[in-house]
Amino acid sequence: MQIKIKMEETMAEEIKAQERAKLTEEKKIRPRQLKKMLGQEFCVSDWLTMTQERINAFADCTEDHQWIHVDVEKAARSPLKSTISHGFLLLSLLPYFLAQSPLARIKVKMLFNYGLDRIRFITPVKPGNRIRNRAVLKEIRRKGFRRWLLKIENTLEIEGSANPALVAELLVFVFF
Repeated sequence: MQIKIKMEETMAEEIKAQERAKLTEEKKIRPRQLKKMLGQEFCVSDWLTMTQERINAFADCTEDHQWIHVDVEKAARSPLKSTISHGFLLLSLLPYFLAQSPLARIKVKMLFNYGLDRIRFITPVKPGNRIRNRAVLKEIRRKGFRRWLLKIENTLEIEGSANPALVAELLVFVFF
């Protein structure tokens, strides 16, 4: 009896995996479709909760242990009344947020981060804040045969805040 139940569960999981794969394949974006996305918001990511543990881990990675990021007691006495995340931590989360977008499903040989244009860190993000990204495809430039440079404007929102945490233009080089 238990073997039969286990087999049914396994079969159900396999069917779900096949359905997800089919759905992902159906949503693949072709290069032509990028032009239709120009000027459009193409991604509103899921919310992500910023934690002190994430901030501390980033501080350890980058050797940036400034007290406003890692000293909870001292930061509580500051004008901000809390520690805050590193601006570069927020910036480094853009690939995570963009992985949730239709651009992550482009059929390409390769794509990579080409750099950043205008970046502004506007509002501090504190532990417990929930953040998400809104992305707009601002520009598409042909850079050779099957090579394109995309400019994506990212606005990292803080739940409940009128002002964003950051605005950054990310450049992505794509080889089709």
